[in-house]
Amino acid sequence: MTIRQLRRRIDTLDRRLVKLLSERARYSLAIGWLKRTAGLPLFHRRREQEISRNVRCANPGPLSDSAINHLFAEILRLTRAAVRAELRRRASHRVRK
Repeated sequence: MTIRQLRRRIDTLDRRLVKLLSERARYSLAIGWLKRTAGLPLFHRRREQEISRNVRCANPGPLSDSAINHLFAEILRLTRAAVRAELRRRASHRVRK
């Protein structure tokens, strides 16, 4: 396989990853909204630890478990920020009505 062909495959995978990350974020936003309406805490450290264990167990390599943990820690950090921002947006939207 040529470098060009391999790069095209990477580009295809990158687009798939973006779609999957967006789908994951939408589920997180839905959970955040349900938790807010139920008066539950938005984030649980135990759940984040469970996610870390799950992704390590699913890791076939060649990325190290440490690298996978780092990637998911960043995904979780950015998701938390997105959930907070969306909940603030919805709250301010309701106040303006």
